[in-house]
Amino acid sequence: MVTQAPSRTQTRSNPVISSIQQFWQKRGGDIIPPVIGIATFLTLWQLISWSGITRLPGPLSLWTDTRTRELMLYPFYDLGGLNKGLFWQTLASLGRVAQGYTAAAVVGISVGVFVGTNPWFNKATYPIFQFLRMVAPLAWVPIALVALQQNQPAAIFVIFITAVWPILINTIEGVQQIPEDYNNVAKVLQLSRKDYYLNILFPSALPYIFTGLRIAIGLAWLAIIAAEIVMSGIVGIGFFIWDAYQQNYISEIILAVFYIGLVGLLLDRLIAFLQMKIAPTRN
Repeated sequence: MVTQAPSRTQTRSNPVISSIQQFWQKRGGDIIPPVIGIATFLTLWQLISWSGITRLPGPLSLWTDTRTRELMLYPFYDLGGLNKGLFWQTLASLGRVAQGYTAAAVVGISVGVFVGTNPWFNKATYPIFQFLRMVAPLAWVPIALVALQQNQPAAIFVIFITAVWPILINTIEGVQQIPEDYNNVAKVLQLSRKDYYLNILFPSALPYIFTGLRIAIGLAWLAIIAAEIVMSGIVGIGFFIWDAYQQNYISEIILAVFYIGLVGLLLDRLIAFLQMKIAPTRN
């Protein structure tokens, strides 16, 4: 008995194949350009490294270098002290960012709402806020160390003082941009302060608040890397980079930079996802 091969109609009806085809037709145009761009960038980087123009290793060194390859394959190792895999180094940095960023969000939003709804306080504090937000994160490191005497709280403070300003200023702007008609309706209906905040102020200001939160998360992640490089003796991706530089392990620095970029991208996407769920854009 001869078994017939499945017809084209039967093959096309396979749900898995159909799903892949539909996904590729819908998303292929968004996937191909970034892939080509990244591949081209890495290829040019490797060629420049091979040419001898720079001593910076190419991306292939991440695999050809034994130490770096082991860091890639075993990110979860923990030999105690500062000798930990990149997963634990990154997690330690994220823990500090979470604490400093949360404090910045609470203070920035609450103070921003208060200042935004009180014109006199807005005029009084405007020059102070604008002055302090111009101070570079690294400039706060020695001040934090002198004031707090310990690396851990000092690092958290540096994150806080770096992240609070975009949240604070964007919150003030969002409160001030509430349409006057909304405020007039609140007065006519004699809404309580609680109802005004929940039904008018926060819904109107949320897009501005989330803009500040997205800017702040990027600044917080950059600040912790810089702070950890300066603050020696603490587990973290920033100190890992500085230690690798001191020992001339350049490939390890490149690997850590990939970790930093990936984590920063994920943090930004997380805040964007929360904004989409909590304050979706209305067309």
